[in-house]
Amino acid sequence: MKPSAFLAFALLLSACGTVRPVLEQDSTKVEVKTVVETVIDTAYVELPVIVEKVATLDTASVLENKYAKSEAIVSGGVLHHSLETKPVKEPIQVETKIVYRDSIVFRDRIQTQTVEVEKKLSGWQQAKLRVGGFCFFLVLIAGLYLIISFIHNLKP
Repeated sequence: MKPSAFLAFALLLSACGTVRPVLEQDSTKVEVKTVVETVIDTAYVELPVIVEKVATLDTASVLENKYAKSEAIVSGGVLHHSLETKPVKEPIQVETKIVYRDSIVFRDRIQTQTVEVEKKLSGWQQAKLRVGGFCFFLVLIAGLYLIISFIHNLKP
């Protein structure tokens, strides 16, 4: 077998193909984020209403506290003294923990679609696709080498 025929046969075997199978992949990744936040809030405690009464023979009596209202009345030589608590809401700090949970799902999907081409390829374009650009260039160089060697052998 001649070296040129072997070279041509090797070039035909190494031609590039145009069809490549695409594998469909489906990957799913789940990411969970948890954030715990502590919030200090104010709660109000309502105090109960308490009523106290005192009777004395003295001319003065004092009953006082920050939640109470005092009244004293002297009638007939007797001092009447009453103490009533005011309805008050006392603020108390309360810590509340709020938990935020968030999950994000990542999905990668690869899908193949067939797309119709508007214009048909010419014969030259089809040949170039079948043989491949690089291999086609090598075939042209081999052909030029054969033609030049043939012309060189014809000279006397």
